[in-house]
Amino acid sequence: MTGSVLIVDDEPDIRELLEITLGRMSLITESASNLSSANELLQRKKFSLCLTDMKLPDGNGLDLVEHIQHYYSHMPVAVITAHGNTETAIRALKAGAFDFVSKPVDLQKLRDLVNSALKLSLHSPAPLAVATKASREVNITGNSTTIRNLRQQIARLARSQAPVFIYGESGSGKELAARSIHNQSARADGPFVAVNCGAIPAGLMESELFGHVKGSFTGADKDKTGLFQAARGGSLFLDEVADLPLHMQVKLLRVIQEKSVRPVGSQTEIPTDVRILSASHKSLAEEVSRRNFRQDLYYRINVIELDVPSLRQRQDDIAELGAEILMRIADDNHISPVPTLSPEALQALCEYPFPGNIRELENILQRAVTLCENSVVSVQNLDLQYGSAVSAITADPRFAEAQTGNTETTFSLPRGEGFSLENHLEAIERKAIEQALEESRWNKTAAAQRLGMSFRSLRYRMKKLNME
Repeated sequence: MTGSVLIVDDEPDIRELLEITLGRMSLITESASNLSSANELLQRKKFSLCLTDMKLPDGNGLDLVEHIQHYYSHMPVAVITAHGNTETAIRALKAGAFDFVSKPVDLQKLRDLVNSALKLSLHSPAPLAVATKASREVNITGNSTTIRNLRQQIARLARSQAPVFIYGESGSGKELAARSIHNQSARADGPFVAVNCGAIPAGLMESELFGHVKGSFTGADKDKTGLFQAARGGSLFLDEVADLPLHMQVKLLRVIQEKSVRPVGSQTEIPTDVRILSASHKSLAEEVSRRNFRQDLYYRINVIELDVPSLRQRQDDIAELGAEILMRIADDNHISPVPTLSPEALQALCEYPFPGNIRELENILQRAVTLCENSVVSVQNLDLQYGSAVSAITADPRFAEAQTGNTETTFSLPRGEGFSLENHLEAIERKAIEQALEESRWNKTAAAQRLGMSFRSLRYRMKKLNME
């Protein structure tokens, strides 16, 4: 692999070590002892990578990281930090550094870092989301402002090695966001290994993640490769990471810090080369405050947080999402022509709050295609479960404070003759809209955000309920 590397360090011995190591990798190097000299070289020459120390005579390495991010955003920059100074490393990653290496420099780790960075420098961006038959994923589809922002964030995160924590409701597409980060990164050619931390029995978790050697426990009749080793050179996605038991959180923290794993029953450690992506529908900050999640691990895996919007926050994308899902259902089941949504069905979907998000939309359309006639999905075919949807709205934390001690916002099901579910649901919807408007001082745009819907949807519902 060819390329040129800018080395910035005020210690001649470190510069010489890096020059010799990179020279043996057939790379061209230029060196600078301070920020001023580095900036001059950056203006005169084009580099594939920059390696910079954190402490420089005329400034801080973070200043150079930010400068490169602003003016040379396609060039990866890695920082050299003091041994054990994880706080500095995290600050550098948050500032946009590709990765870091600690002093004394481990030459093999340095070579791995350089190879990954140069792949990124030469890597042509992959599509933002690639759906394959094997993964059965839905593309990150839509043109709403929320989704465009998400795509931009994913593209930026893909150019780093920093751990990313992905937060979002169940069914909103957190794993798809993680796959998208991986697909656009320098690790795209490596494996993407996903594991649901809540689905592995506590007694088997260490063996699953780190592997074990033959004879380490009853039933261990052969060596087993752990998921960290299986993901070598790629990305490891820890879904529902908040469900990790506390004793495993300690072990995971050490693996992330030392970049090596020790299989169960082994006396030796195996170097790892994975990028950690994690996700949960729970707030990690709240789990830390409840002492269910270690604060030190929280800071290591939550270097950068990515929020995946719920389907309620991107209702303008429902038409496009629905069409794509229907096309995939037709392809999987050899249905021709591809079913379509009637205007009334589409309107009903746009008004539905989707407590199960995209996963629920898929299930609804899968069932509707089975029931529809003449390849047109009607409102009746959708069979929307409004009761559970209303429960999801009223259970939303945004309304919890207002509901506490306020009997007017406590919704109970009336009994007796003359009861109308439609009128009851309209009353609930009216109360929720009124409350959001009052809390936002009758600013409709702000109220729509509180309700997790678009301004257009709020205006439509207000008109329907004669609230204009």
